[in-house]
Amino acid sequence: MKILGIETSCDETAAAVVEDGAKILSSSIASSLPLHAKAGGIIPEIAAREQVKAIIPIIDLTLANNLQTTDYRQKKKAVGWHLSAIDQLDAIAVTVGPGLIGSLLVGVEAAKTLAYVWKTPIVPVNHLIAHLYSPWLERSRPPDFPLVALIVSGGHTELVLVTGHGGWQPLGGTRDDAAGEALDKIARLLGLGYPGGPAIEKAASLGDKTRFQLPRPLINSPTFDFSFSGLKTAVVNLANLLDRKSQLTEGIVADLSASFQESIIDVLVTKTIKAAKKIKVGSIVLGGGVAANKRLREEMVARFTGKVYFSSPKLAVDNAAMVAAAAFFNYQPVAWDKVNAQAAILL
Repeated sequence: MKILGIETSCDETAAAVVEDGAKILSSSIASSLPLHAKAGGIIPEIAAREQVKAIIPIIDLTLANNLQTTDYRQKKKAVGWHLSAIDQLDAIAVTVGPGLIGSLLVGVEAAKTLAYVWKTPIVPVNHLIAHLYSPWLERSRPPDFPLVALIVSGGHTELVLVTGHGGWQPLGGTRDDAAGEALDKIARLLGLGYPGGPAIEKAASLGDKTRFQLPRPLINSPTFDFSFSGLKTAVVNLANLLDRKSQLTEGIVADLSASFQESIIDVLVTKTIKAAKKIKVGSIVLGGGVAANKRLREEMVARFTGKVYFSSPKLAVDNAAMVAAAAFFNYQPVAWDKVNAQAAILL
C-alpha cells in the first residue's frame, strides 16, 4: 500500500509517499525556519502564510518524484502526468493535530480537497502518534511490542505505553514547559540562536556538564510527569547573576549549556526507564525533534538494559513520512468532510 502523507503542524510543509509503512519512496520538506530564527521562536501567522505558498509545490514535487519512471521531469510537462502518480496511491494521510491551528488548516484542507477530487481514502493522523512511528522507517525489523515511547519535542514531552498498533495509553506528560520549549528559551537567553535544541547541543559539546549543579525536577516523583519550568528559571537566575558579574563568558555559556542539557536528559532518561521497568517492557522508542539529540540517545542506550529504537535525526523532526507510516499501521479512513484540524488533541 502506498500512502501520500501530508504534515503542516508547525513551520514545516512536508509531503511523502511511503510504501507499506516502512519504505520511503519520496519525501519533500519546505521550512520557514529562517524567518522564525530572527524572532527566536515560531510566529504562527508567518508559518501559515508560508505553508499556503508551499503546500501545492511540495505535494507536486513529491508526486513527481514518486512516478515510476526515470524521466519524470519530462513527463511532468505532458498533459495528465499527475494521473500516473495518483493511480499509484492507495490513500492520503494528514496530520490533524495537535499543532498551530493556522498551519494545520493548510495541510488538512489540501488533503481533503485532493481526497475529494481524486476519490481517494483519507486517514487523519495524530501528530504525536506520527512521531512514535518514525523508528518504523528505514528499519528492516520494527520495534517490539509492548514498549514505552518517549515523545519529546518543542511543544510536547509525553510518556506513552504502546501495546500494539492502535493501542496506546498515556503514562505522563509535562505539567508546564516541554523539554524542547525550555531548550529554546534558554538558548535565546544565552544568545545561541534558534532552534534551541541543536544550538544548546552544539554549545554543550564544548562545555563541562558538571560545572553547575542544576535541579532535576520531579526526577524522584512516583508519577511519570515532567516539569521543566523550575529548571528553566534556575538557569535564568544563574545566567543573570553571572552576567551582572561580567562572568558570562563564552566558556561559561558552554558549561551552562552542558549542565542544562544534562539535567534535562537525566530527567528524561530516568523517568522513561523507570516507566519501562515498572510496566515490565523490554523496548523503548524515542520520537520527536528533541530525540535527535545525540547525548539523549547515547544515555538512553547506555542505561537501559533492553532495546532502544530511534530514527535517523532527519526523521525525528517533523516530516510527512512518519504521518504516512502511522496511517498505514492504524488504517482507519474516514469521509473527507469528517476530517477537521484540531489545535489541541489527546492521544
